[in-house]
Amino acid sequence: MIRTHMLPCHLPKHEADALNRESGRIYTKTLVTHYRVYRKKGTKRRHWLSPRAAEKLGDYLLRDDPPLLHAHSKDAAQQGFYKAITTARANRQLGAKFPYRRKRWRTTIWKETGIRVEATETGTLLLLARARGLAPIRVRLPTAITMLPCWRVREVRLVWDRAARHYTWHVVVEDGQRPAPPPGTAVVAVDLGEVHPAACTDGTETVIIAARRVRATQQYTAKRLAALRRQQARKTKGSRRHRRLQRRKNRFLARQRRRVRDLEHKVSRAVVAFAVERRASTLALGDVRTVADGKRLNRKNQQKVSSWSHGRQRQYITYKAEAAGICVVLVDEAYSSQTCPNPDCKHRYKPQGRVTQRVPALSGLWVAGTPRCGWGGQSALTLPVWSGGADSATARDQVS
Repeated sequence: MIRTHMLPCHLPKHEADALNRESGRIYTKTLVTHYRVYRKKGTKRRHWLSPRAAEKLGDYLLRDDPPLLHAHSKDAAQQGFYKAITTARANRQLGAKFPYRRKRWRTTIWKETGIRVEATETGTLLLLARARGLAPIRVRLPTAITMLPCWRVREVRLVWDRAARHYTWHVVVEDGQRPAPPPGTAVVAVDLGEVHPAACTDGTETVIIAARRVRATQQYTAKRLAALRRQQARKTKGSRRHRRLQRRKNRFLARQRRRVRDLEHKVSRAVVAFAVERRASTLALGDVRTVADGKRLNRKNQQKVSSWSHGRQRQYITYKAEAAGICVVLVDEAYSSQTCPNPDCKHRYKPQGRVTQRVPALSGLWVAGTPRCGWGGQSALTLPVWSGGADSATARDQVS
């Protein structure tokens, strides 16, 4: 399996800036050259450069410039433009546009051919190659990576953290481990929510993961950020006090993002642990990707929906489930609360009163019968109340 480890970067800022500025310059040169060839006048037919031809032409045009990056790091910057074209072409129906903006900065990428591993008395180092004649960059690896039984570094990225205002290393490591076999054949449904991050059920027992600290942290972030922006609006841009408030805002956003990221990892781990405990082979995840499309809510609800990180939560659940041998599928939630779960009925009926009830935050889980088929179900409702830690109080309620 492939995992990405984030490590602190101890390079001087001016050296890191020079590397990412060079990557941005190469990317921009590739973009400009591609469109100039495509729009060249005097030709009967427009020519669309292939990625390989663009690399050759770019290397020729940059032949007199002083080299700074490894040859394959330059190739990665050039290939980034054509990867963006491929992504835009695949999403044209969604309104995606071909890349056209010039970039002053771009993440520098070292491929496997530009990485060497060196064992020293004090630990294991990564040697990241630069242009010929320049000393390589040394990055110390933590023991969490070097203690793996069979590990291999596939890629290294120099990433600028906009919130924390500093550089970090993203080390992509193949740990040599294979996904576990499926723990069983059951199916577990997961409904992502804005109030409760996740609710899981296997049709017999239901677990709602409250994790109220996630929502509280996001609300406090918005409140504190508004106060800092009000203070900053009264200062002259570029002044000493304006810069001081900007640094305070950056530190605050970086800290809050780390807190939310830690809580989201804990929530996703709890979801996958429930699926493994229920011996599931499939995890049916509610598709809420378009929850905010085409809607304009009031200010309070708009803030709730915009701060709901369901995409990142879905990504965390997916890669943890795949490591446990569980397949993740997205299920459309449209009309799920109106459709009878009886496989022999599937009648769509709008429940009124208390004839049919749906467990809150769970799509498609019915606990009473519908007028047509009289189907009824019994479920055990398990409610872990999280206050940010692993300890939780559990209450069971049998609903019939």
